[in-house]
This record gives sequence, C-alpha cells and structure tokens, in this order.
Amino acid sequence: MIVLGIDPGTATTGYGVVAYQAGREKLIEYGTITTPADMEMAHRLLLISQNLSKLIQVFKPDAVAIEQIFFHKNAKTVITVAQARGVAMLAAAREGIAIGEYTPLQIKQSVVGYGKADKKQVQIMVQKILTIPEIPRPDDAADALAVAICHIHSYRLRRTFKS
Repeated sequence: MIVLGIDPGTATTGYGVVAYQAGREKLIEYGTITTPADMEMAHRLLLISQNLSKLIQVFKPDAVAIEQIFFHKNAKTVITVAQARGVAMLAAAREGIAIGEYTPLQIKQSVVGYGKADKKQVQIMVQKILTIPEIPRPDDAADALAVAICHIHSYRLRRTFKS
C-alpha cells in the first residue's frame, strides 16, 4: 500500500509518500510545494492542485491522508488552510483515490503513542519509524509523513478488527 500524506497550507504544503511493505513503513519521497506570497490566491491554489496531481500520477498512491483543520485564533489562517485542503482533496477525488482525514491529536497518538506530544517528539518518531538517518525537513514535510504513517496505522488497525 502506498499513502500520500499531506500537510495543507497555501504558502507551504508538505507531502510525504510512504509505502507499507512486508510489515513495515518505507519512505518513498517527501518535500514541499511552495507558492509565492504575492501570487493571487486562486493561482496559488491552482499551483498546489497541479503539483499534487503530478505527485499522484508519479507515485500512484492507494490513499491520500490529510490533516484536519485545528481550531486557530486567526480565522483567515483557518480559511486559507481549508482552501488548500479542498484542492488537495479534489486532486485525490479526481483520481478516485480514497481519502483519510486525521486530527492532530489522532496523528500524534498514532505516531508517538501520546496525543499531546510536541512537534519534536513526532519528528523523532517519524525518523525512527521510517528508519532514516535524519529528521525530515522542513517541518511541513515531516508533518505530512506523520499523517501518512497515521493512515497506515489506522488501515492496519481496521483490517485487524475486520478479521
């Protein structure tokens, strides 16, 4: 199974591609999609959508996992993140790919085992789970990998209970 994890944002969208093979998670690719701050919002969203569509075409994920919006004091931030989430979900839906949505609490619980873990703890566990030499950078990419790992853990758990 291949999962494309997405940490949505209009300035920076993190992505991480993780495979589940032979009983373990394996890193395939990670990075970010960045958009210029002076670009019109519609064009920023188009750029995110086009790049995610390319990633979907290249890696052919079985699922896309995306972080749900958390409460934020700044309503404008929530709106722009929601817009980025929307184009990410559209890119997956256009290809008929299943979408998993997870809260930050669920992601931390799944990756670290503690729902109130800090960002550094999550990054260290992402590094350990994927057995890679360094913590993935930037943070947006590491967060996207955590979302992908969370989806794999959730998928495995659902399969266990179906058996």
